[in-house]
Amino acid sequence: MILHKWIFLLTGFLTQLAFAETITVCTSCDYNSLKQAIEIAKACDTILVKKGTYKEYNIVVDKPLTIKGENYPILDGEDKGEIIRIVSDGVTIDGLFIINVGTSYTSDHAAIRVVRSENFLIQNVVLEKLFFGIYLEKSNNGKVYHNKIIGDAQDEYNSGNGIQLWYCKNVVVERNIVQKVRDGIYLEFSDFITIHDNVSTENLRYGLHFMFSNDDVYTNNTFENNGAGVAVMFSKRIIMRNNTFHKNWGTAAFGLLLKEINDAEISGNTFKENTVGIHIEGSNRIEYKNNNFISNGYAIKVLGACYTNVFKRNNFLYNSFDISYNSRLNDNVFKNNYWSSYTGYDLDKDGIGDVPYRPVKLFSYIVNRTPETIILMRSLFIDIIDFSEKVSPVFTPDYLLDAQPLMKALPYD
Repeated sequence: MILHKWIFLLTGFLTQLAFAETITVCTSCDYNSLKQAIEIAKACDTILVKKGTYKEYNIVVDKPLTIKGENYPILDGEDKGEIIRIVSDGVTIDGLFIINVGTSYTSDHAAIRVVRSENFLIQNVVLEKLFFGIYLEKSNNGKVYHNKIIGDAQDEYNSGNGIQLWYCKNVVVERNIVQKVRDGIYLEFSDFITIHDNVSTENLRYGLHFMFSNDDVYTNNTFENNGAGVAVMFSKRIIMRNNTFHKNWGTAAFGLLLKEINDAEISGNTFKENTVGIHIEGSNRIEYKNNNFISNGYAIKVLGACYTNVFKRNNFLYNSFDISYNSRLNDNVFKNNYWSSYTGYDLDKDGIGDVPYRPVKLFSYIVNRTPETIILMRSLFIDIIDFSEKVSPVFTPDYLLDAQPLMKALPYD
């Protein structure tokens, strides 16, 4: 019975495809607006929008269609509201240039909003002068691919996010460029999301921000020069591999914030020239491996309730502080990391230092309690107190050490 049902549905779909037509929109065509073309189109038709400027907003796509732009036609919303709303399964938006989304403090107007839809594709779209860019709402099994989203956000309160997912599953966000919005990419209650090969830069708040979202994978993305790089909160089973966190500077900035994260993997990433590479709070059972921490203020800053984490085979190169820790209790494991400030020796020439390395400096405790003391950082006095703590630890955690530090840095790109 089920097989017969699927055969019937497939037959109907193929029949629709067989009779699908292409409807052309242009200023001199029978249909000179996208709204007109959608109204007369049948399911599975293609709407080809020719180059030109079309002043339209509140366009509703309520049937499975492919809407394709030729040479990037402009849809100008004239700041009047949302521009495209998709409420059907099986919709493709390809090759449009969308501008002038209306700003609203009661509705999150978006250039493209997808609502309760399946099997959607949004690709090769350019969005400028926007409030929210691409907003996915309770939509699954879709792809947001190769889009360019450029905002002009000045303040957080009157700007939206570039790509937003809310209560979504099984969505791929790949090869997008997002700049100058509030959060480059924002997820909430969205599971099994793949975010790959995106560039998120110069955003007011975060390059990527997600909360209450589990089983997501983030790979090969670049987060650079944002208010802060990435914030990951209240989520489980997250994988972050081969991402770059660069130049996220500021008094409260970090490359990556982990808050209440459990059972995750953070590997192969590069944290370079951030105020804090990774800021960790209440996050447990995370494996940090093969990461590069280069020229950060703090490479890793650990606050309370972080247990059973493993830091293995990471490079710590020329950071002001490698590890900052605010507790004397520690059951986290540091093993086979390379520390550029390690001054031990290797008599048996096995590539592993014979003397354990204690990465937490007493001065980092002092700075945590009294930030103004940072001006003393390069002074002889600080060198003396750090040396005395290394010889006879009193304030730093007893067991926070790398018993097998590497003598040579691991290769990195």
